[in-house]
Amino acid sequence: MDDKVIINTDGGARGNPGPAACSFVIKEEEQILFKNSKFLGIATNNQAEYQGVIMALIYLSENVGKYSGTNIVFVLDSELVARQLAGEYKTKNPELKYLLATAKLLESKIKANIDYTVTSREKNIAADYLVNQELDKQQKISRR
Repeated sequence: MDDKVIINTDGGARGNPGPAACSFVIKEEEQILFKNSKFLGIATNNQAEYQGVIMALIYLSENVGKYSGTNIVFVLDSELVARQLAGEYKTKNPELKYLLATAKLLESKIKANIDYTVTSREKNIAADYLVNQELDKQQKISRR
């Protein structure tokens, strides 16, 4: 495995708070290695963004042999969440503090060099698509 892995994550809520979902896409040299998404129930946009990162970190920790020692770059379209995870912004909200602590605990189990960066929504297309697909699917279920 190359020593650099890109993980695009996203989270979104329709309403804030509202029905929410999150996703992640793991890529190496533009090849998608793994992707996943899930419906979260009612959450805020920021909570959903954190959940996308946490879901990816759980996957990495469950596959630590593959990713230990690699350089992992998380790419988010949420400046707030990316900067909090990078330690550049303080986290005051108690629920976000809990999610941040959960992410940091999972990070410590992976034993990789993890960085967080911000991009535009337009450059986070794959993860954004998965979130909207999950929300659309849930909306169809709730209409029945």
